[in-house]
Amino acid sequence: MAHHVLYTPLTEEAVRGLQLEDTVTIQGTIFGIRDATQIRIFDQGIAPPADLTGGVCLHTAPGVRKLAEGRYEKLSIGTTTSTRMDRFVPGLLEQYGVRAVVGKGGLLAGSVAAMQRFGGVYLAIVGGAAALATMQIEEIEQVWWEDLMPECLWKFRVKDFGPLIVAIDAHGNNLYQQVKDRAAAKLEDLLA
Repeated sequence: MAHHVLYTPLTEEAVRGLQLEDTVTIQGTIFGIRDATQIRIFDQGIAPPADLTGGVCLHTAPGVRKLAEGRYEKLSIGTTTSTRMDRFVPGLLEQYGVRAVVGKGGLLAGSVAAMQRFGGVYLAIVGGAAALATMQIEEIEQVWWEDLMPECLWKFRVKDFGPLIVAIDAHGNNLYQQVKDRAAAKLEDLLA
């Protein structure tokens, strides 16, 4: 296991250099994305208004306070469970060049295969650590599709965002599946 400091936008080479259980901190920009945003992109066929190439997408619907037109103050920027948004991940990687998804709870086999094929990773964040994540977000730089509030497309400038754990790497390795397999084996032993 190694620790990596990654600067956005991420390259395929940098992402493919990550191994399962490595830790990562991110510098630069991450995009906040959630169900409604991805439904607009994929189900309604509306291209995102930002270039996501090499991007890091955080599964979030942040708590914010509106300031002047188009400006927001961060209050609490936590993370939500990724599995229910699994169907969108292959498209984010293939069509829009996203390199990393940050969330909790993992993703399913189709997304794992897409990460292997297109050079992406799933970075697990500690659930319940919204206070820390909020502090590591220096500024909300831009917001698109405010009619979807709070599930807009957000652009956050971050410093030392993490540490995050490489829970699914670009080589097809999946920490969540490994844990499930070990638990099933232990259960089988117990029942024997």
